[in-house]
Amino acid sequence: MKKTLLYGIFALSIASATLTSCEDMFGGFLDKQPSNELTGEEVFSDWNLMLQFHYDTYNFLRHGACRINNSWLDAATDLAETSYATGGVRTTFNIGNYYGNGGASELSGTWEHYYRGIRKCNMILTRIESVPKSIDLKEDEYIKHKTYIISEARFLRAWFYWELFLRYGPIPIVTEVLDPNGDLLSNYTSRPSIKEYVVDFILKELSECEKGLMVYEDASDKDVAGRIGQPMARALYSRIMLYMASPRYSSESSITWQQAADAAKGFIETYGGNYSLMQGTDSKTALTNAWLLTPYEESNKEMIFYRNDGTISWNNIRYDVPVGEGGNGGLCPSQNLIDMYDMIDGNSPFQEYDETGAPVYNGVNPSVNAASGYSDANMWANRDGRLAASILYNGVSWGNGVINVVKGQRDNPVGNANATPTGYYVRKYMPETILSANHSGNSRRLWTIIRYAEILLNYAEALNEVQGPCKEVYDQLDLIRHRAGITGNVANRADLNTKEKMRNFIRKERTVELAFEEHRAWDVRRWNVAEEALGRNIIGIDVAANGTITRKVAQERVFQKKMYLYPIPEGEYWKTGIENNPEW
Repeated sequence: MKKTLLYGIFALSIASATLTSCEDMFGGFLDKQPSNELTGEEVFSDWNLMLQFHYDTYNFLRHGACRINNSWLDAATDLAETSYATGGVRTTFNIGNYYGNGGASELSGTWEHYYRGIRKCNMILTRIESVPKSIDLKEDEYIKHKTYIISEARFLRAWFYWELFLRYGPIPIVTEVLDPNGDLLSNYTSRPSIKEYVVDFILKELSECEKGLMVYEDASDKDVAGRIGQPMARALYSRIMLYMASPRYSSESSITWQQAADAAKGFIETYGGNYSLMQGTDSKTALTNAWLLTPYEESNKEMIFYRNDGTISWNNIRYDVPVGEGGNGGLCPSQNLIDMYDMIDGNSPFQEYDETGAPVYNGVNPSVNAASGYSDANMWANRDGRLAASILYNGVSWGNGVINVVKGQRDNPVGNANATPTGYYVRKYMPETILSANHSGNSRRLWTIIRYAEILLNYAEALNEVQGPCKEVYDQLDLIRHRAGITGNVANRADLNTKEKMRNFIRKERTVELAFEEHRAWDVRRWNVAEEALGRNIIGIDVAANGTITRKVAQERVFQKKMYLYPIPEGEYWKTGIENNPEW
């Protein structure tokens, strides 16, 4: 049976126990679809139907592009602003309105979305032993595949609970199949501690399920592309250990920086031979390939854990394409982000960086490091290659023209409310091939959840907290920076001679490397600097006809301490009496 893609023919409603077939929008993962609605009893009395039910759980891995009413989570951080007024984060996060309808898919919909996914996992785990073996499976194959499914369900359930934790904190852990016609969480009103929720449950699940998952060689086969394999469990374990060692969680989790460093190093030692940073003829090509190419057809060895979506076209990217190309502007990077990119020789353009990884500002201007050669008049020249790979700025050739954000010109026309408010458009994750032949092209675009660059950054961050600046820290950072075209070595930077300075530097590196991959919102929270990072003004630029660049405040932001967590959705709060998050 062909298993190229893992999403989409079943939808399970939390309010019923029926399965409804629909078109497999991604291709031939399933050979056969049921022609009518099936009850849970029917599904779990047939091995192949149970398989289809399980594969559908992968649908609950979310794609971040335009997920929040056509806007991105990173537009709720200091990295970007949504250009159009109806963007979900613009009408909620950016103005401190965490109950607004525009952001409901993230702020409240996340709760139902992942508890639905958890319910599917629980159904598999509690009923798989009673599902009759398929007659075409030999006994050893049956045992092997059953072990895979059980382990995948445990992994997916752990991931769903982790995603819920980031937003709501520790909430009820449900491992039984709740009655969809009952009150569901009415018997689960007590909230566990962080240690009970993350360390004793999520991390334990990941540790125990790893050995039952497919080994790398099997999981990387194109016929099962996207299914969970052993490296994915270890990679997620590394991420969560890093979080638990971070300032916001360490006192309650009791996880140390040394343990977090060991977790990242363990992945490198065990699976590092299978993964590497994507390379190319130049840094822009290498980085673009790392974000867009598939592991199973284009040998992208950087991608570890991802949502494996199908081919996309113009309609999938038009919300984020520059208005001069016929798009809606959408995700517009901030000058705050542009200021985080170093010079191509490895030096910092600015004198001082704060604990969020950003330059220290006086109004809208950071203090320039004169020795770097940087000036606002020519701010995009001789910069880290990740800037050109991620950002569309004035004068860059792209698509069917040249980006021109001068007022009244191609990408900033008078009267177009969707034109960039920051002076920039996003390039990362926007396949240029789609723009060919009057926007009739198509492309693959996976959604990255974990890639190898993150593992290296995890190790560098944790090890610096243990030892301070040292060769192993330098080595991880140089691998990432040299791939971006930076020529200088981190060890040669005289300004990075203390743990504190290196900490801020690593936070900056993590931000620019993982920009628009849904890291920033959670990183600044775990570092306990969200009020500084997410409450600061968004800086943009105006470009005059003669090329003069002027900095400006593009948007004022609101972030209060209570916004470290989302409020429990009102329906759940009133129905169950579960304790809400502080100050909500």
